[in-house]
Amino acid sequence: MSHFRFVRLAGAPLEAGRAFGRATADLVARNLAIYFRRFLDETQLDRDEVLRRTGLYWPVVQAQSPEFAAMVEGIAQGAGQPLPDVAAVNLRYELLYSEFSRIGQMEHGGIHTPAGECTAFALMAETSTDGHLRIGQNWDWIPDVAGVLTHVTRPDGLRICCFTEAGIAGGKIGLNSAGLGLVVNGLVSADDDWSRLGRPFHARTWEILCSTRLDAAVEVVSRGERSCSSNFLIAQAGAPGRGEVADVEAAPLGVCVQHPRGGVFAHANHFLDPGRLGIWQPLREERTSTYHRCGRMEQMLVGAAARGPVGPEDLQAMLRDHDGMPESVCRHPNPDLPEPERYQSVVSMIVDLHAGRALVAAGPPCLHEFVEYEV
Repeated sequence: MSHFRFVRLAGAPLEAGRAFGRATADLVARNLAIYFRRFLDETQLDRDEVLRRTGLYWPVVQAQSPEFAAMVEGIAQGAGQPLPDVAAVNLRYELLYSEFSRIGQMEHGGIHTPAGECTAFALMAETSTDGHLRIGQNWDWIPDVAGVLTHVTRPDGLRICCFTEAGIAGGKIGLNSAGLGLVVNGLVSADDDWSRLGRPFHARTWEILCSTRLDAAVEVVSRGERSCSSNFLIAQAGAPGRGEVADVEAAPLGVCVQHPRGGVFAHANHFLDPGRLGIWQPLREERTSTYHRCGRMEQMLVGAAARGPVGPEDLQAMLRDHDGMPESVCRHPNPDLPEPERYQSVVSMIVDLHAGRALVAAGPPCLHEFVEYEV
């Protein structure tokens, strides 16, 4: 059975970042090497250009998200790595996805456009066997990237259990002790542009996980412009048998909030209603994967709910689904694609917001057992 490295952190942002960097120094070095290679392989950004863009962006991050920036600085110090390199990896979403958009527009009708991240779902409390609100996902990305699970106790006492990549501050998938949780999807639109210098994706995900109210978490996404598109599926448990879910599709210049119907919700790597935001998605015809995965997840959820209450074992089976393999909900490298674009499910997570627990599989869930972690 494989496990992610699990790190407990506490204290002020700089202190927590240093501890994270020390505990994962070998994995941080590994991810830095992977990402600088992928910047070049996938988007033709060489090291000098990546660091030039990072140098323009980083002062804005320090001004907009000082807590996040301090954690990044701490990681660099603790791991013994140059701050510009670590900062670049923390901006990897903007640096990569704006190039995915550019490539997609240039090569519309041509070759495959790389992108990843992921198949997500929500199961409302009234639809579950135990009255618990659950969200989750398979997060599809670069197979060699080192993931880490962290348990963070903030100075205000809020506890957060989440998944991140070694070297990336905060977390992007998880839950907190206020009963609030987050899962995410990468999106792409023709408006994506790193040089807009909006609050970066990973700073927003961390601020969401630090929120104690759903409306405040949604505000984290909606305020200000965004450099690149993304989807944030946010939920919060309420009284027993109750809870709220808000799915926020975010384009650079606008957001669209959607809610479950029939007690379930599914999302993958395309806007469900791009017309509402007036955007164009430069998706390749080969990118039928996202439509298939989203449709398949919704089909399984609706079908299960029609048969009766849905339990965590049902959700595990859905996340292990191989319909349309390799571009399935449980995703495996596609040998028909170039090597840099052969993504797979790197982590699978089911978050129980009423119980304050997460079931986590450290890789494709068909090959890895789910392990329970508590917030």
